[in-house]
Amino acid sequence: MAQLAKTYEPQEVEDRIYKFWLDGGYFHATPNACDETGSKKKPYTIVIPPPNITGQLHMGHALDETLQDILIRFRRMQGFEALWLPGTDHAAIATEVKVVEAMAKEGISKEQIGRDKFLERTWEWKRKYGGRIVEQLKKLGSSCDWDRERFTLDEGCSKAVREVFVRLYEKELIYRGERIINWCPHCKTSISDAEVEYEEKEGFFWHLRYPLSDGSGFIQLATTRPETMLGDTAVAVHPEDDRYKTLVGKMLTLPIVGRQIPIVADEYVERDFGTGVVKITPAHDPNDFEVGLRHNLPVINILNEDATINENGGRFQGLDRYEARKKIVAELEEGGFLVKTEPIKHNVGSCYRCHHTVEPRVSRQWFVKMKPLAKPAIDSVRDGEIKFIPERFDKIYYHWMENIKDWCISRQLWWGHRIPAWYCADCGETVVAREEPHTCPKCGGKNLAQDNDTLDTWFSSALWPFSTLGWPDKTPELDYFYPTSTLVTGYDIIFFWVARMIFSGLEHMGEAPFNTVLIHGLVRDDKGRKMSKSLGNGIDPLQIIEQYGADALRFTLATGNSPGNDMRFSTEKVESSRNFANKIWNASRFIMMNCEGSEVAYGLPTQLETEDKWILSRFNNLCAEVTENLEKFELGLAVSKLYDFIWDIFCDWYIELAKTRLQSDNAVTAASVRQMLVYIMSNTLKLLHPFMPFITEEIWQTLPHEGDSIMSAKWPEFNAKYNFPEEEAAMERVMNAIRAIRNRRAEMNVPPSKKASVYIETAFKSDFEGGSSFIERLAYAGTVKVGDSFSIADSVQIVTNAARIYIPMGELVDIEKEIARLEKEKEKDAKMLAGIESKLGNAGFLSKAPENVVAAEREKAAKLNEKIAMIEGSIKALKK
Repeated sequence: MAQLAKTYEPQEVEDRIYKFWLDGGYFHATPNACDETGSKKKPYTIVIPPPNITGQLHMGHALDETLQDILIRFRRMQGFEALWLPGTDHAAIATEVKVVEAMAKEGISKEQIGRDKFLERTWEWKRKYGGRIVEQLKKLGSSCDWDRERFTLDEGCSKAVREVFVRLYEKELIYRGERIINWCPHCKTSISDAEVEYEEKEGFFWHLRYPLSDGSGFIQLATTRPETMLGDTAVAVHPEDDRYKTLVGKMLTLPIVGRQIPIVADEYVERDFGTGVVKITPAHDPNDFEVGLRHNLPVINILNEDATINENGGRFQGLDRYEARKKIVAELEEGGFLVKTEPIKHNVGSCYRCHHTVEPRVSRQWFVKMKPLAKPAIDSVRDGEIKFIPERFDKIYYHWMENIKDWCISRQLWWGHRIPAWYCADCGETVVAREEPHTCPKCGGKNLAQDNDTLDTWFSSALWPFSTLGWPDKTPELDYFYPTSTLVTGYDIIFFWVARMIFSGLEHMGEAPFNTVLIHGLVRDDKGRKMSKSLGNGIDPLQIIEQYGADALRFTLATGNSPGNDMRFSTEKVESSRNFANKIWNASRFIMMNCEGSEVAYGLPTQLETEDKWILSRFNNLCAEVTENLEKFELGLAVSKLYDFIWDIFCDWYIELAKTRLQSDNAVTAASVRQMLVYIMSNTLKLLHPFMPFITEEIWQTLPHEGDSIMSAKWPEFNAKYNFPEEEAAMERVMNAIRAIRNRRAEMNVPPSKKASVYIETAFKSDFEGGSSFIERLAYAGTVKVGDSFSIADSVQIVTNAARIYIPMGELVDIEKEIARLEKEKEKDAKMLAGIESKLGNAGFLSKAPENVVAAEREKAAKLNEKIAMIEGSIKALKK
């Protein structure tokens, strides 16, 4: 049998094992694959949430990929044809920004070199840096089918995008129009509602007076964005507000601008909020835009793409929006139009990419009509076709989908899927087509120009579960692996991605894209704070892997993980996981050293002792529980049970129990226990493999086994014939006795070298007689006697739920010496207690010392009182 190195070195093992998996094609999945009996395998599919090509592996990725890999390895071992389909996202804004920044260092802009040259540079950037995160995912042990790696801008995905666009356009679910959109002045592109992050910020309500044009008075209102008044085209009141009924239809003179604007009545206005009057700026507020449509109001855009004031702003033209705000407020105050300024806190929207404040702005864009697509997507969750885990995320999904607005899908970027729409310069016809048209179908003209805009990144990501399998072509992969099985993702992209994949799958495939959405939380630091550059508390998973190994990181991320909940991460937890890996390694080395020079058959021994049946029964139950936990996506519970079984039950108990037989002169007994050790270790490694793939493969390869890799080994299943409740109960009685004796000896400071007779009074004599050798070895007993009744003078008595145990006191300690030792310890502790009580009795100390210092001293006093009482109890017992 091969031997393991003295210590586990992840850096030496992991790259070698990963290459072994890649070379062996163990990650590859094949449509319509059959098992060894010739039966067609069931598919199990996960599509990876494609990381951005600009990305570096962070702890969120590490958690996401670890959870997916656990599930895919588990299902693969269960006999499913498991496909984990990898790929990356072109990340339109993020990538374009990176390339533009690199070009700026050369002193050039994208406008100077033109679209084609810019795209050449971006593809070159992608070739250079785009695969970086893929290599980092491999370091984590991700068992993706790398033969099927996709990219959202590859030829197949691009074909799918054009197909979807044309189909939706032909069904009038995609349209082009002027509407209010969210505009990022920094990225200089439109962004969807889902890409706007809201944060509470301090601001002001500026209360203004707008004069009636006939000179009969003023009307008062308030605004948080006074610069937008340059685009006001009305003021609105509620039609049933008696205060203003007589004013509806009258004209106002817009302060400092001089333009005449009407007072309109609209039910959008809240009568009870403020003065019940709102200014209407159709070009810069989504609600005002709708009011403007109802009342046929002019739309005056006052902002350039960079949020400076444009030509419609008169003398404020060219000023930044915030600089213009200051000057406008100053002029309003000077003209007597500013009533007061009120500090407030309000939600301000910012771009999720660059975090600059977005501006609502009227713009001609492309939109997806969402209401017809949202309804089937809502029903699919409500009817149970798709299940969110945990279920509480249903409500978030419903709220978003039931209140959804049309999706703005056009972006003013060059990197991405260019919108497949062409405009005829001769007749103005819009031509939407799968392939580039050369003739206008309306007038026959040849003068066609393609739309300059690209599609929202999430448009292509929404098609990921089926575009990556070959759609719109009918492929064996699409037929076999779609719909996919489980989507694993964070709660932060339910709106961006999950909802869009659901309605896209239902619309284009007629089936939901997956049946389960497993939502995980964020990885926070040890204080519960979100990891961020500004706090400087980010932890690089690659550094953790370098220092502790990928298995230790994976085990840490899985431990204590609960669906939907955030988790705290600390290097101390990783160290604990590394120690666990070392425990497994050392236990395996112990088994191998004891098997050296012996032929150990794979499988169970023919003769099972009580302790063998106990460990087999416990392992059998573990198989059932871990399998159930994984099928319910309770990964944290599964890994916790594995930890307890390996560390406590197998290593700390069974291996110790086995040593008695390993050292036996009986060759049959020794061979039997060797076989049992190998069987339990080998099969426990299979259960642990999805969580810690590298170390389990390395050890499994050195043990007697069947097959080429633990990855393709059969998942251990519960077997009713391996249930031994009576033997479990018998061993637990013996183990409880051993624990109780060891605890009492520890309390009395008796060293393990001091052997003492043990008398066990019990109704379960056969159990204790069978376990007497274990009690001798593990409870440091000189001799063990089992009977119905004993009367042992001057003895320590220990009671368990199955026995009364007597140990002669004289065999444990020299009573006189022990009393003297305890008296000395009591005297020392009493002196310490007197000093603390003196301090606590000092009024000066109590009044000047901080509360936490006083509390600490009181706690010390309480602990010392408790300790002295215990010592006195021990002395009293010894004197008896």
